[in-house]
Amino acid sequence: MDSAPELLFYVNGRKVIEKNVDPEMMLLPYLRKKLRLTGTKYGCGGGGCGACTVMISRYNPITKKIRHHPANACLIPICSLYGSAVTTVEGIGSTKTRIHPVQERIAKCHGTQCGFCTPGMVMSIYTLLRNHPEPTLDQLTDALGGNLCRCTGYRPIIDACRTFCKTSGCCQSKENGICCLDEEINGLQEFEDENKINPKLFLEEDFLPLDPTQELIFPPELMRMAEKQPQTTRVFGGDRMTWISPVTLKELLEAKFKYPKAPVVMGNTSVGPEVKFKGVFHPIIISPDRIEELSVVNHGHNGLTLGAGLSLDQVKDILADVIQNFPYEKTQTYRALLKHLATLAGSQIRNMASLGGHIMSRHLDSDLNPLLAVGNCTLNLLSKEGERQIALNEQFLSKCPDADLKPHEILVSVNIPYSRKWEFVSAFRQAQRQQNALAIVNSGMRVFFGEGGGIIRELSIFYGGVGPTTICAKNSCQKLIGRPWNEKTLDTACRLVLEEVSLPGSAPGGKVEFKRTLIISFLFKFYLEVSQILRRMDPSHYPQLTDKYESALEDLYSRHRWSTAKYQNVDPKQPPQDPIGHPIMHLSGIKHATGEAIYCDDLPVVDRELFLTFVTSSRAHAKIVSIDLSEALSLPGVVDVVTAEHLGDANSFCLLTIPEQFLATDKVFCVGHLVCAVIADSEVQAKRAAMRVKIVYKDLEPLILTIEEAIQHNSFFEPERKLEYGNVDEAFKMADQILEGEIHMGGQEHFYMETQSMLVVPKGEDQEMDVYVSTQFPKYIQDIVASTLKLPANKVMCHVRRVGGAFGGKVIKTGIMAAVTAFAANKHGRAIRCILERGEDMLITGGRHPYFGKYRAGFMNDGRILALDMEHYSNGGASLDESIFVIEMGLLKMDNAYKFPNLRCRGRACRTNLPSNTALRGFGFPQAGLITEHCITEVAAKCGLSPEKVRQINMYNEIDQTPYKQEINAENLIQCWRECMAMSSYSLRKAAVEKFNAENYWKKKGLAMVPLKYPVGLGSLAAGQAAALVHIYLDGSVLVTHGGIEMGQGVHTKMIQVASRELRMPMSNVHLRGTSTETVPNANVSGGSVVADLNGLAVKDACQTLLKRLEPIISKNPQGTWKDWAQAAFDESIGLSAIGYFRGYESDMNWEKGEGHPFEYFVYGAACSEVEIDCLTGDHKNIRTDIVMDVGCSINPALDIGQIEGAFIQGMGLYTIEELNYSPQGILYSRGPNQYKIPAICDVPTELHISFLPPSKNSNTLYSSKGLGESAVFLGCSVFFAIRDAVSAARQERGLCGPLKLHSPLTPEKIRMACEDKFTKMIPRDEPGSYIPWNVCI
Repeated sequence: MDSAPELLFYVNGRKVIEKNVDPEMMLLPYLRKKLRLTGTKYGCGGGGCGACTVMISRYNPITKKIRHHPANACLIPICSLYGSAVTTVEGIGSTKTRIHPVQERIAKCHGTQCGFCTPGMVMSIYTLLRNHPEPTLDQLTDALGGNLCRCTGYRPIIDACRTFCKTSGCCQSKENGICCLDEEINGLQEFEDENKINPKLFLEEDFLPLDPTQELIFPPELMRMAEKQPQTTRVFGGDRMTWISPVTLKELLEAKFKYPKAPVVMGNTSVGPEVKFKGVFHPIIISPDRIEELSVVNHGHNGLTLGAGLSLDQVKDILADVIQNFPYEKTQTYRALLKHLATLAGSQIRNMASLGGHIMSRHLDSDLNPLLAVGNCTLNLLSKEGERQIALNEQFLSKCPDADLKPHEILVSVNIPYSRKWEFVSAFRQAQRQQNALAIVNSGMRVFFGEGGGIIRELSIFYGGVGPTTICAKNSCQKLIGRPWNEKTLDTACRLVLEEVSLPGSAPGGKVEFKRTLIISFLFKFYLEVSQILRRMDPSHYPQLTDKYESALEDLYSRHRWSTAKYQNVDPKQPPQDPIGHPIMHLSGIKHATGEAIYCDDLPVVDRELFLTFVTSSRAHAKIVSIDLSEALSLPGVVDVVTAEHLGDANSFCLLTIPEQFLATDKVFCVGHLVCAVIADSEVQAKRAAMRVKIVYKDLEPLILTIEEAIQHNSFFEPERKLEYGNVDEAFKMADQILEGEIHMGGQEHFYMETQSMLVVPKGEDQEMDVYVSTQFPKYIQDIVASTLKLPANKVMCHVRRVGGAFGGKVIKTGIMAAVTAFAANKHGRAIRCILERGEDMLITGGRHPYFGKYRAGFMNDGRILALDMEHYSNGGASLDESIFVIEMGLLKMDNAYKFPNLRCRGRACRTNLPSNTALRGFGFPQAGLITEHCITEVAAKCGLSPEKVRQINMYNEIDQTPYKQEINAENLIQCWRECMAMSSYSLRKAAVEKFNAENYWKKKGLAMVPLKYPVGLGSLAAGQAAALVHIYLDGSVLVTHGGIEMGQGVHTKMIQVASRELRMPMSNVHLRGTSTETVPNANVSGGSVVADLNGLAVKDACQTLLKRLEPIISKNPQGTWKDWAQAAFDESIGLSAIGYFRGYESDMNWEKGEGHPFEYFVYGAACSEVEIDCLTGDHKNIRTDIVMDVGCSINPALDIGQIEGAFIQGMGLYTIEELNYSPQGILYSRGPNQYKIPAICDVPTELHISFLPPSKNSNTLYSSKGLGESAVFLGCSVFFAIRDAVSAARQERGLCGPLKLHSPLTPEKIRMACEDKFTKMIPRDEPGSYIPWNVCI
C-alpha cells in the first residue's frame, strides 16, 4: 500500500487537489474555511438539520451512470470524496452569473425569512430535480424531510416546490373526495371584487423555466479516472489518523486483516457522530471505495441479496421495484422494510448511510434490524480465510462473540428471504415526530400459519428502543406456537411479552411506562393487521373485524398539503408605484437562496485571528475547589485561558436590575455555567484544550431543578408581581360552582438555525474595537464591551448585517459571551472569533420559561366565570435575566380574550439550578394564555358545554376595560371569532368529528377553536424610541439606516417600502446596508413585535424632513429626476441627509396600584385546528388549521403571512413535540436536533388557511399596521386543545370520567398514556421512589 500523494475531487466544476490532506477534516469546514464557499451553513454538525446539504455526484464505470445524491457536508470526510464532484449552492447559480430556477422560486414564493436554512433547502430540491426533473409533490416533501426551518412554517417552501410538479396547480389531495380545483380554493383565493388587483403572493407565470440541459456537466476527467482507475489502495495519513481506501475486495480484506480494530466506514453517519459527540477516536479508518461486490443486487430463487455497500436510499428504490414485480405473498418483509425506510432519517442521511453500516452499528433503536431479524436474514461474511454465513438474529444483535463477525471479517452482503403464502410481516414504530426522528420503540413481527387453518406455526417478535440492543421475545413466541390466532391468544401474548421484555424504571431514555404500553399496543396492531388479511384470504373461516377496530390499521401520515392565503386588497386610489400593502419579496431573498447573504461566521478570516471556546460547569450547584489550566495551556496552538480572575471587577454588568456575572468565580449554579474561556490558533485546538481544563468541584445543597422544589425551598427572584380587579372573595360566594386546577408547561429551546456567533476585531489605534455579532441588541453589546474594557462607548462599535434567527435568544447571554471575547481580543491585540456548536448553544443559553399555573374559578352553570384566582410560577434558572419582565408580561396578558369581572393573579419567578431562561417569542404570553385556556376548558367540562361556547360567553364585549384598567375595543376580536367559525365550517366539522369518533374506537379526531388578544407595547416610553438616518446622494440614490435588526422578519424590506412611499421613488433606488451603533446610536432591542412599527416611524420622519426641504426644488422642476433634484439641492446648499426620530408610544404601568396603560394596541385573531390521534401509539396528525387575524393595514402581506405561519408552527411545536430532557443532576440531555424535535415539513397541517380581516385604521401606528411577530405563537395551542378534545372523546368512550390531567407539551407519550385502555392497565408500574428516573420533569 503506497501512500496516495494527493486527493482529487471537483467542487462546482473546478478541480481541487489536496496534497497534505488531514483525514479528520470534514467537507463542511473545508468548503467554508479552505475554499471560502460560505453558502453551505453549519447548523448542528450531526446531520440532523440539513443546513449543510450539498450534492455529491459519482460516476459508476460499470453501469456508465452518474448518481447524484444529497448529503450532509458536516459528516463527509473529505478523504471519501476522491473522484467525486461536489456541488454547493454557489455552483448552481448566483446573482453575478444567473440564478437557478430553484433559487428564484424559493425566494419569490417567500420561502426565506432569516435565510440561514435556505441554501440547504435549495440543494435538497436541486438534487431531486437533477434526478427527477418533473417530480411529484410526495418526492419533493420527502426530499425536504431532512431539512429544518425555524422561521417560515414550511408552507411557502412547499409552494415553491409545487411549481416544479407536473400538476403544479392541484393540491393532489382527494382526502375529502373533492379536488381543490373543483372547489375553487386552490392556491390563493380569488376575490369577488373584479376591479381590484388579484391578490396573489407570487406570479408563477413570471418564473424562469427549469431547463435540465443548462446544469453543470459531470467533469469528464472524473469519468476517465473512474474508467482507468488503478486498482491500488489509497492511503491518506494525518497527524493523528490514517485513512485507508481500498478499491478492490481483495485489498479491503488485506486492510481488515492488518488493522482488525479499524472501523469500516461508508457514509460516516454512524462513526461520524460518535467521533464528534462522544469523543470516540479511531487512529485508522478503512473506507472501501466503489467495490463492485459491495453493491450487488441479486434476485435468487430464495430471496434477494443486497450488497452491504448500497445506500439506504438505493435499498429503498430496489425494494420498491421488487414489490412492483413480485407476487404480494413473496414481498411481506420487503414491504415492511420499505415502510420504515420511508421515515428513517432524512434524504441526505439515507443517501449516505449504507445497509451494512446500519446493520453493523446495531443501534438499540435501529429501524431495520428488527425487521431483518424477523425476516430470517443471513449475512454473507468474508475474510482472508474465506467466506461464511451467519444469521442476523438476537445473538448477533446483542454482539455475542460466537454469533458476531470476527475482527478481520467484513460484511459483504445480506440475504433477505422471500416470504411464503400464509406468512405475514409487519413493521411498527413510534417517534416524537413522524419523519427524521429516532424511534422511541419500534418493532418487527412475523407470523407463519403453514397451510392456513389459523394455527401459529412460526412466530418472531423483535423490539428496538426497549433495551441496550434490539431485543427478541423468543420465549413468548415459543409458547404461542400451535395456538389459534384469536383474542385469547392475543391476551396471553401480551402478558408473556411484557414479562419477557422487561424494562427497569430507571432505563435510559425514560418514558418507561409509555414504552411498555407500546410493546403490547404494537402486538395488538399486528393481531388486527393479520386478522384482516386472513379474513380477505379466507372469509368463511375468519370473523369480520368490527368496523370500529378497522381504523387502528391506517397510518396517520398525511401527504399532500395545500393552503390558501386571503389578504387585503390595496386601495385602488393608491398610486401604482407605492409599494405599501403589496406582497414584496424579502429584500435578501435571492441572496439567501444563492448563499451570497453574509452572516457573522461567513466574514473572512482576519489576519492572525484566534478562536475562543468556553469551558462550562459539569455540575448544577457546586463550589469550585480548583481549576488546573496547565495541561490545556501546554497544547500546541493554545494562546491563553481567560478566567474570572483575569476579568477582575469587570466580571459583571447590569442591564435590568441585578448585575449578571460573566464567568464563575467560586461557585457554579447550573450545568453550562461559563467557567473560563480557551483561546487558541484554531477551533480544533481550542476545543481540544477546553477538554483538558481540569476543574475540581464540591457539590452543594440544595439542588433545585423544578418549580415545585423552588416553592418548597422558597427560592424566588424578587419582587412578586400581583394584579387584582374587582372583588374576588365576594364573587366566589355568588358562583354556582367552584373549580380548582393546575397545569404544567415545559420550556422551549429557541433553536435559531445560526448558533451564537461573534467576531471581535481590535482596530490597533485609540483602543478602538469592532464587534461583529449575531445579536438583537447592538447597543447592549456596545455597552457591555465598553464596560468590560473600561472604555467609553464611542470606542466600541457593534455591527450586525443580519441574524440567522433569534426569537429572543440573542440578547443577554450573547452580550456576556461578546464581553469575554472582547476582553481576550483586547488583551492579545488580535481578532478573536467565537462560534458556538449547537450542543454548547443549547446547553449555555437557556430558553422559554417552564411554567406552573394554579387556578381557582367560580362560575355560573351557563359557563360565565365570575371569579378567578390564579398563581403563575416560572422557572427562571440560575440568574435573573429577563424573568421578572416575563412574569409581568404574562400577568398583563393572561386574560387573553376574556373579561373576568373579578380577578386576582400572582406571579413569581423561581430561582433554580438550570441555565438562566430568557426571552422567547411571545414573552410569557404563550404560557400565561395556556393556563387561562386550560381553566376555560375545565369549566366547560364541568358545565357540560363545549369549550367554544364558554369562550364566547366570557369574551370581551366591544368597549371594555382590561384588569389593569386600560380601555379596549374588542370589535375586531368578535369579528375574527365569527369569521374563523365561518371559514372553518366549525359547526359542520364538529358534527363530522363526532360522527367519526362514534365509528372509530382506536382513532379519534378533535376540533378546537381559540381566540387571541395580544397586547403590543413595551411598558415604557423610553423602550419604544427609535431613530433612523437617511442620505440622498447626488445621483439620486438613497441610503437608509435604522436601529432595527433584520433577523428574518423582513424589517429592512419594510423600511425600504416606507422610504419608497415617503420619497415617492422606486424601491430599487433605496439601499440598506445593515445596523451599526456607528450610524444609529442608542437603539433599543429588536423584539416585542414592534421593530418595524418604531423604526418605520423614524424612517418616515427622516424622509418627510428631507421631502419638506426639497419641496421648493421639486416644485420648480416637477418632471425632473431624483438625480436632478439632488444636484439642484446641493447647488443651493440644502442638506441631503436627515435623522428621523420617534419618541415611542405613551406607555406606563404602576404595579403598586395594579393599573396603567402599558400597551399601544391589541392584535386580535382566532384559530381553529383539527387533529386525528392514534389512541394505541399516541401519534397525532394535524389535519387542518384556519387562522383569521386582525392586522390593521398590512404593509407587506407576504411578510406578515410568513410571520403568522412561522409563529403558529413554532407554537405548535411548543405545545406538542418540543421536549427538553434534564437528568436528575440537572444535565441537559437534548442538545441537538437528534434529541430535540422542532416541527419538520411532516408536521405542517395538511390544510392551512390564513385570512386577514379587512383593513382597519389606527392613527398612531405606521400606516395603521400592526406588529405580528409574536402573537400567533399562542394560536399553536389550538392544536393542543384539539388533541385534548380527541383524548377526551377516547376516555369518554372507555367510560373514564375522572379529571383529565394533560400537561404541555402534549407528546405522543402523554397522548397515549391518557387514552387509558386494557393495555395501559396491563403494564407493570413502578412505585415512585423505588428507582432513580432517567430524567426529571422540568
